[in-house]
Amino acid sequence: MIKHNCHDSKLTPMTQKKHPIPPQILSNKVVAKSRLFTVESLELKFSNNEERQYERIRGGGRGAVMIVPLTKDNELLLVREYCAGTNDYQLGFPKGLIDPGETPEQAANRELKEEVGFGADYLKRLKAVSIAPSHFNTTMHIMVAKQLYSQTLPGDEPEPLVVVKWPLTDWRSLLTQDDFTEARSVAALLLLDQYLASGVIDE
Repeated sequence: MIKHNCHDSKLTPMTQKKHPIPPQILSNKVVAKSRLFTVESLELKFSNNEERQYERIRGGGRGAVMIVPLTKDNELLLVREYCAGTNDYQLGFPKGLIDPGETPEQAANRELKEEVGFGADYLKRLKAVSIAPSHFNTTMHIMVAKQLYSQTLPGDEPEPLVVVKWPLTDWRSLLTQDDFTEARSVAALLLLDQYLASGVIDE
Protein backbone atom coordinates (compact mmCIF):
# COMPACT_ATOMS: atom_id res chain seq x y z
CA MET A 1 0.00 0.00 0.00
CA ILE A 2 1.26 3.48 -0.86
CA LYS A 3 1.33 5.80 2.16
CA HIS A 4 1.01 9.52 1.63
CA ASN A 5 2.60 11.99 4.02
CA CYS A 6 0.24 14.94 4.18
CA HIS A 7 2.95 17.02 5.84
CA ASP A 8 5.46 16.53 3.03
CA SER A 9 6.18 20.06 1.75
CA LYS A 10 6.88 18.67 -1.73
CA LEU A 11 3.30 17.48 -2.16
CA THR A 12 1.00 19.97 -3.86
CA PRO A 13 -2.78 19.68 -4.29
CA MET A 14 -3.70 18.80 -7.87
CA THR A 15 -5.68 22.01 -8.31
CA GLN A 16 -2.86 24.26 -7.09
CA LYS A 17 -0.25 25.61 -9.49
CA LYS A 18 3.16 25.18 -7.90
CA HIS A 19 4.85 27.75 -10.15
CA PRO A 20 2.20 30.23 -11.32
CA ILE A 21 4.72 32.76 -12.64
CA PRO A 22 6.97 31.68 -15.54
CA PRO A 23 10.68 32.50 -15.36
CA GLN A 24 11.94 35.85 -16.61
CA ILE A 25 13.32 35.79 -20.17
CA LEU A 26 16.65 37.59 -20.00
CA SER A 27 17.45 37.16 -23.69
CA ASN A 28 15.96 35.51 -26.75
CA LYS A 29 18.11 34.75 -29.80
CA VAL A 30 17.42 32.93 -33.06
CA VAL A 31 20.18 30.33 -33.41
CA ALA A 32 18.91 28.41 -36.45
CA LYS A 33 16.25 28.78 -39.09
CA SER A 34 14.94 26.61 -41.92
CA ARG A 35 11.98 26.65 -44.25
CA LEU A 36 9.83 25.07 -41.54
CA PHE A 37 11.49 25.73 -38.18
CA THR A 38 12.93 28.60 -36.16
CA VAL A 39 15.11 27.56 -33.20
CA GLU A 40 15.47 30.06 -30.36
CA SER A 41 17.90 30.11 -27.45
CA LEU A 42 16.41 31.51 -24.23
CA GLU A 43 18.31 32.75 -21.20
CA LEU A 44 15.91 32.28 -18.28
CA LYS A 45 15.92 33.43 -14.66
CA PHE A 46 13.70 31.41 -12.32
CA SER A 47 11.93 32.60 -9.18
CA ASN A 48 14.73 31.15 -7.02
CA ASN A 49 17.27 33.23 -9.03
CA GLU A 50 18.65 30.18 -10.85
CA GLU A 51 19.56 30.95 -14.47
CA ARG A 52 19.41 28.41 -17.27
CA GLN A 53 19.62 28.28 -21.05
CA TYR A 54 16.73 26.63 -22.88
CA GLU A 55 16.10 26.04 -26.57
CA ARG A 56 12.72 25.96 -28.22
CA ILE A 57 11.27 25.62 -31.70
CA ARG A 58 8.97 28.54 -32.40
CA GLY A 59 5.76 27.78 -34.24
CA GLY A 60 3.85 30.02 -36.58
CA GLY A 61 1.32 30.81 -33.87
CA ARG A 62 -1.74 29.63 -35.80
CA GLY A 63 -1.69 26.06 -34.53
CA ALA A 64 -2.85 22.87 -36.21
CA VAL A 65 -5.81 20.52 -36.35
CA MET A 66 -6.29 16.76 -36.21
CA ILE A 67 -9.62 15.30 -37.25
CA VAL A 68 -11.26 12.01 -36.28
CA PRO A 69 -13.76 11.35 -39.11
CA LEU A 70 -16.63 9.00 -38.32
CA THR A 71 -18.80 7.76 -41.20
CA LYS A 72 -22.51 6.95 -41.11
CA ASP A 73 -21.48 3.28 -41.14
CA ASN A 74 -19.53 3.80 -37.90
CA GLU A 75 -16.12 3.58 -39.54
CA LEU A 76 -13.09 5.68 -38.67
CA LEU A 77 -11.19 7.20 -41.57
CA LEU A 78 -7.40 7.24 -41.22
CA VAL A 79 -4.56 7.98 -43.62
CA ARG A 80 -1.29 6.16 -44.15
CA GLU A 81 1.47 8.57 -45.15
CA TYR A 82 5.23 8.86 -45.26
CA CYS A 83 6.91 10.32 -42.15
CA ALA A 84 10.43 11.67 -42.64
CA GLY A 85 11.27 11.58 -38.92
CA THR A 86 10.94 7.80 -38.75
CA ASN A 87 11.52 7.17 -42.47
CA ASP A 88 8.48 4.92 -42.73
CA TYR A 89 4.75 5.00 -43.36
CA GLN A 90 2.51 5.69 -40.37
CA LEU A 91 -1.21 5.26 -39.87
CA GLY A 92 -2.97 8.22 -38.25
CA PHE A 93 -5.82 10.67 -38.43
CA PRO A 94 -5.93 13.53 -40.98
CA LYS A 95 -4.13 16.64 -39.76
CA GLY A 96 -2.58 19.90 -40.90
CA LEU A 97 -1.71 23.49 -40.11
CA ILE A 98 -4.31 26.22 -39.75
CA ASP A 99 -3.93 28.67 -42.62
CA PRO A 100 -3.99 32.46 -42.08
CA GLY A 101 -7.54 33.69 -41.54
CA GLU A 102 -8.97 30.23 -40.85
CA THR A 103 -10.76 29.05 -37.74
CA PRO A 104 -9.81 25.57 -36.49
CA GLU A 105 -13.16 24.28 -37.79
CA GLN A 106 -12.51 25.71 -41.27
CA ALA A 107 -9.02 24.23 -41.29
CA ALA A 108 -10.39 20.85 -40.18
CA ASN A 109 -12.93 20.79 -43.03
CA ARG A 110 -10.29 21.80 -45.58
CA GLU A 111 -7.83 19.14 -44.39
CA LEU A 112 -10.58 16.51 -44.51
CA LYS A 113 -11.34 17.37 -48.12
CA GLU A 114 -7.65 17.39 -49.07
CA GLU A 115 -6.65 14.17 -47.32
CA VAL A 116 -9.68 11.85 -47.30
CA GLY A 117 -12.08 13.36 -49.85
CA PHE A 118 -14.87 14.29 -47.43
CA GLY A 119 -16.26 17.40 -45.78
CA ALA A 120 -18.22 17.40 -42.54
CA ASP A 121 -21.47 19.11 -41.53
CA TYR A 122 -20.73 18.38 -37.85
CA LEU A 123 -17.42 19.24 -36.19
CA LYS A 124 -16.79 19.30 -32.46
CA ARG A 125 -13.57 20.17 -30.67
CA LEU A 126 -12.56 17.47 -28.20
CA LYS A 127 -9.44 19.09 -26.75
CA ALA A 128 -6.53 21.38 -27.58
CA VAL A 129 -3.26 19.58 -26.89
CA SER A 130 0.34 20.74 -26.81
CA ILE A 131 3.19 19.00 -28.59
CA ALA A 132 6.36 18.44 -26.52
CA PRO A 133 5.80 21.72 -24.60
CA SER A 134 9.36 21.68 -23.27
CA HIS A 135 10.54 22.53 -26.78
CA PHE A 136 7.52 23.58 -28.88
CA ASN A 137 4.87 26.28 -28.45
CA THR A 138 2.42 24.68 -30.86
CA THR A 139 -1.23 23.85 -30.15
CA MET A 140 -3.21 21.16 -31.98
CA HIS A 141 -7.02 21.15 -31.91
CA ILE A 142 -8.39 17.60 -31.95
CA MET A 143 -11.89 17.34 -33.43
CA VAL A 144 -14.47 14.71 -34.22
CA ALA A 145 -16.14 15.00 -37.64
CA LYS A 146 -19.53 13.49 -38.47
CA GLN A 147 -22.25 13.85 -41.10
CA LEU A 148 -19.68 13.47 -43.86
CA TYR A 149 -20.26 14.29 -47.52
CA SER A 150 -18.06 13.65 -50.54
CA GLN A 151 -15.90 16.58 -51.62
CA THR A 152 -12.26 16.73 -52.65
CA LEU A 153 -9.75 19.58 -52.63
CA PRO A 154 -6.20 19.41 -54.00
CA GLY A 155 -3.62 18.97 -51.24
CA ASP A 156 0.12 19.48 -51.04
CA GLU A 157 1.19 15.88 -50.42
CA PRO A 158 3.91 14.56 -52.77
CA GLU A 159 1.97 11.33 -53.37
CA PRO A 160 -1.65 10.23 -52.90
CA LEU A 161 -2.46 9.31 -49.31
CA VAL A 162 -3.87 5.86 -48.61
CA VAL A 163 -7.24 6.20 -46.84
CA VAL A 164 -7.94 3.37 -44.40
CA LYS A 165 -11.40 2.55 -43.04
CA TRP A 166 -11.45 1.08 -39.54
CA PRO A 167 -14.58 -0.25 -37.77
CA LEU A 168 -15.40 1.86 -34.74
CA THR A 169 -16.36 -1.31 -32.85
CA ASP A 170 -12.77 -2.51 -33.25
CA TRP A 171 -11.05 0.74 -32.25
CA ARG A 172 -9.01 -0.85 -29.46
CA SER A 173 -7.11 -3.02 -31.93
CA LEU A 174 -5.72 0.15 -33.51
CA LEU A 175 -3.60 0.57 -30.39
CA THR A 176 -1.85 -2.74 -31.15
CA GLN A 177 -0.89 -1.81 -34.72
CA ASP A 178 2.84 -1.39 -35.30
CA ASP A 179 2.28 1.60 -37.59
CA PHE A 180 -0.19 3.41 -35.31
CA THR A 181 2.32 5.07 -32.98
CA GLU A 182 1.81 8.82 -33.44
CA ALA A 183 1.03 10.09 -29.94
CA ARG A 184 -1.51 12.69 -31.05
CA SER A 185 -3.47 10.07 -33.00
CA VAL A 186 -3.46 7.81 -29.94
CA ALA A 187 -4.71 10.72 -27.82
CA ALA A 188 -7.39 11.52 -30.40
CA LEU A 189 -8.61 7.92 -30.37
CA LEU A 190 -8.92 7.90 -26.57
CA LEU A 191 -10.65 11.29 -26.59
CA LEU A 192 -13.13 9.95 -29.13
CA ASP A 193 -13.92 7.02 -26.84
CA GLN A 194 -14.51 9.44 -23.96
CA TYR A 195 -16.72 11.63 -26.16
CA LEU A 196 -18.85 8.69 -27.31
CA ALA A 197 -19.08 7.24 -23.80
CA SER A 198 -20.46 10.55 -22.53
CA GLY A 199 -23.63 9.97 -24.54
CA VAL A 200 -23.53 13.50 -25.95
CA ILE A 201 -26.36 14.38 -28.33
CA ASP A 202 -25.16 15.88 -31.59
CA GLU A 203 -26.28 19.39 -32.25
